[in-house]
Amino acid sequence: MKHNNAEMHAVGAAHGELGDPRHWTAKRRDFLRILGYGAGAAALGPLVACGSSSAATTAESLREQLMKDEAFWTSVQNMFTLNPDKTFMNIGTAGSMPKLVLDVFDTENRKKAAESGNGYSNHLALRQAVAPGFGVDPEELAFSANTSSGMCHAILGLDWKAGDVVVTTNHEHGGGDTPLNIAKDRYGIEISRIAMPVGNNQTAATYVELFEQRIAQLKAAGKNVRAMMWSSPTYKTGTMLPIADLMGVVKKHGLISIVDGAHLPGMMAYNYADLGMDFMSGAGHKWQCGPGSTGILIIRNKVRASNPLPLPKWFPVHTSSYNAADRNTTAYDVAGSVTTCGSTHTPMFQALAQACQQWDSIGRKKIETYDLTLASYLKEKIAERWGVESLYSPKDDPKLLSALTSFNPFYKNNKDDIMDSAKSSSFVARMLSDYPQHFIIRNANFAVIGAPKDHYGVRVSTHLWHDANDVDKLVDAMWDLANKMK
Repeated sequence: MKHNNAEMHAVGAAHGELGDPRHWTAKRRDFLRILGYGAGAAALGPLVACGSSSAATTAESLREQLMKDEAFWTSVQNMFTLNPDKTFMNIGTAGSMPKLVLDVFDTENRKKAAESGNGYSNHLALRQAVAPGFGVDPEELAFSANTSSGMCHAILGLDWKAGDVVVTTNHEHGGGDTPLNIAKDRYGIEISRIAMPVGNNQTAATYVELFEQRIAQLKAAGKNVRAMMWSSPTYKTGTMLPIADLMGVVKKHGLISIVDGAHLPGMMAYNYADLGMDFMSGAGHKWQCGPGSTGILIIRNKVRASNPLPLPKWFPVHTSSYNAADRNTTAYDVAGSVTTCGSTHTPMFQALAQACQQWDSIGRKKIETYDLTLASYLKEKIAERWGVESLYSPKDDPKLLSALTSFNPFYKNNKDDIMDSAKSSSFVARMLSDYPQHFIIRNANFAVIGAPKDHYGVRVSTHLWHDANDVDKLVDAMWDLANKMK
């Protein structure tokens, strides 16, 4: 892929040296210094704390920061071929391949056809190129078909015993729930679900306490708690369950850790070796903007200080490469066993690798900072208009932030309308049809503690091709529509 790398660097130069800090403005360096954070530190806290306590002042500060390097982010937006007649704010369902990724996909497809190529490979060279961006070794990073596929690999490959208990939440995606239910019926495991709080009145400590309490209750009842499974963030509300904090619970109780990280690749700049979870399954086609039918699956294959627990006993369940002797060696390419399954469609993974390299070139931390700042700006604007109580996503604890924002657009009028599935769906449809920007958003249903029925919260994704002006127009349109739908 030398030609593509060269192209990528040329584009980087044309776009203001995306990956070179020497070309950042002083204001941008200050912005990233203020907002930058590691897995266990704060992101937006310092910025929020430095201003007035009013949502308006906070929103203005965030908007000012977003606009300081408008030209840089406009150049990034120009990497995509999105239909200019629509405003795509549902990246949580599907992203968009940049031009370079499309070029690689097209070129490699044509080459494969011209040479009658096969795909019998574990794609080690591609995994070696991608793995550093996620902080793991190549034998710990697998290419999967998508998040759901990776969750099936993770859950159904474990040596479950009857009576093993998995502690999880009631806001999980079917991609994780389905293999859990299969393991329940096949192996006799038990599933214990924690009811998730919603809104801004939560902190990272809330989730630690919820998991700790549930595990203590189960153990007191004589149950064999074996694993924790959770989504970071939840696709329903965008709440980033705090991985580093929850891993403290995992290590304290000697549990297997399974993270549905569908939205993590391409949004967050996490180092997965440092976090130490046993499994993280994410999408390649959402925020990472690779082709469909691609995913990133992290499988811990090292005992590190971040997780000194023994590796869980796990077997590949969907593979054409298995050698029992390899499983007991420190050099075991566990990710290769997942990636290898007959003849794969190699252009998909070559294009995914190109997308990952492009993110590395821009800077994953810069992307994370921009995405979270956009989302925080949106949350503050929603709080201005509808009140903070309308938010299902937390906004004030930095550890709980993601680029997904969920809220109740009917809160100011009849807040119970959010339990009306048809009205919520109509709101989403009319945001596309009734406004010149043709906003594409979605809703998601979820249980709310104390509510008689599921809520159908409206969910918005903010990513690289958006800016503060997009957020302003979106909020104005949602406010207008909410009042029309009284």
